[in-house]
Amino acid sequence: MSIAKRVRVAQTFFGQLVIGPPGSGKTTYCAKVHEFYKEKLNRKCEIINLDPANENMTYKPAVDMMELITVEEAMDTLNLGPNGALMYCMEYLEKNYDWLLVKLRALKDSYLIFDMPGQVELYTHHGTIKNIFTKLQDIGYHLCVIHMVDSHYCSDPTKFISTLLLSLSTMLQISLPHVNVLSKADLLKKHSSKLDFGLDFYTDVLDLEYLLQLLDDAPFTSKFKKLNAALVGLVEDYGLVSFIPVEVNSERSLLTLKNAVDKANGYVYGSGEERSIQALLSCAVGARTETERFDTDYL
Repeated sequence: MSIAKRVRVAQTFFGQLVIGPPGSGKTTYCAKVHEFYKEKLNRKCEIINLDPANENMTYKPAVDMMELITVEEAMDTLNLGPNGALMYCMEYLEKNYDWLLVKLRALKDSYLIFDMPGQVELYTHHGTIKNIFTKLQDIGYHLCVIHMVDSHYCSDPTKFISTLLLSLSTMLQISLPHVNVLSKADLLKKHSSKLDFGLDFYTDVLDLEYLLQLLDDAPFTSKFKKLNAALVGLVEDYGLVSFIPVEVNSERSLLTLKNAVDKANGYVYGSGEERSIQALLSCAVGARTETERFDTDYL
């Protein structure tokens, strides 16, 4: 009988999956938030590296998938390219789910931060990641997805609609609580004069008819007006996507994101930490707009 079948839900665990395209700042965020949680919040937490090609870690993971298999090993053994090797590695991890579960069970009373690979197909239509974390959720792991997207995608209407579609597709596929993040938010503020709209438009994903007008006027997309309208309508019909701007070197910014994540995965309601009225209220949604929060955090 496998370990997974013998495990019973006797304890609740909390954590976050950090996903996003390559270069969005996932590994940097994991290192910064791990330090912030431990030193500033006195929260016991560990980082789990599930990227079989993550050779530039700035942290020491408590669990490292590269001990099980690496992309380089898969490429050499099976004569695969980088993307095919990574997909194989994730499928291999799913087959060896017991290995992961044993490692996780050894991290008692720890908040878990999963550093994930950057290939977006793992989250938009491939089933491996969904299958692994559905199993963990079924045995008491309360997890939230942090989907990080580089904020420079706000600079162009076609890039931003692509970001919205990627975020929506990922939310529907993985089926876990989601917090979408615009990373490198300090650069977004620095170059805000070059944006077509105010920050609230991008974070709250306001009336996309304005975005549709830009798509219809852009040289590349002007010939696809029906497609533009269909894509914008799809995002608006679901009404699920919004973003939190995050700058990893700002403790106030990390705290804002922490509050959103703790509500999403239930940590604020069900962890073993002592909870006061003040602590609960600190996670309530504030009355300030994103622009006001951004000005306070980054100016």
